[in-house]
Amino acid sequence: METSGYTTLTRQSGLMREMQAVANNIANAATTGFRQEGLVFSEYIKRTGSGPSISMATANVRHSSALQGALTQTGGALDFAIEGDGFFLIETPQGERLTRAGSFSISAEGDLVTNDGFRVLDGGGAPVFIPPDATALNVSSDGTVSSDGRPLAQIGLVTPRDTVGLFREDGVMFRSEAGYDPVLDGRILQGFLEGANVDPVSQIARMIEVQRAYELGQNFLEAEDKRLRTAMQTFIQSR
Repeated sequence: METSGYTTLTRQSGLMREMQAVANNIANAATTGFRQEGLVFSEYIKRTGSGPSISMATANVRHSSALQGALTQTGGALDFAIEGDGFFLIETPQGERLTRAGSFSISAEGDLVTNDGFRVLDGGGAPVFIPPDATALNVSSDGTVSSDGRPLAQIGLVTPRDTVGLFREDGVMFRSEAGYDPVLDGRILQGFLEGANVDPVSQIARMIEVQRAYELGQNFLEAEDKRLRTAMQTFIQSR
């Protein structure tokens, strides 16, 4: 295969990964706390002596949109939404993770947990514990949980130190390789949930663009294959 074929194949591979990301965005347009994902295309160029340079494209870097999702009022005492920057800090068997999905409940042990049963943590990494006798829970904008005016705990709100090093896990959970820092000016709203920050219309339009670009590359590969076959047949017949 000639250089042009390898170049086109790397581009096709990146377009396929982007199509998968766009399809996943559309499928999660109604998922609480979901962050729209995109891919960053990059190009590698290498000089080949006196001939033309070689160009290879790739799309291995993923990024999640930081745009605010729509806030929906639910009235639930254990439904929380973040207004502005930040993530909730949760504990999983694989380690601490970040999420914007704030639909919580209280476990049998009295811990504040996610829908998957993972414990919600405070800023110091300790579980948020709700005593059995706590009634009329109230959560202030800084995450302080109180019952009848008695402070109980504070829901942690953190931000990753490196957004490029933020890796998606299980749809609405993220792993921060570089660690995280507390958010000082974030706001937690009780009785609200944040929807996905996906724009379905723009994502469908992007899907059409990616599909057309992929078809264009496929047509080029087929034409290149036909050209090489014709050249080989001509060479064999001329011998």
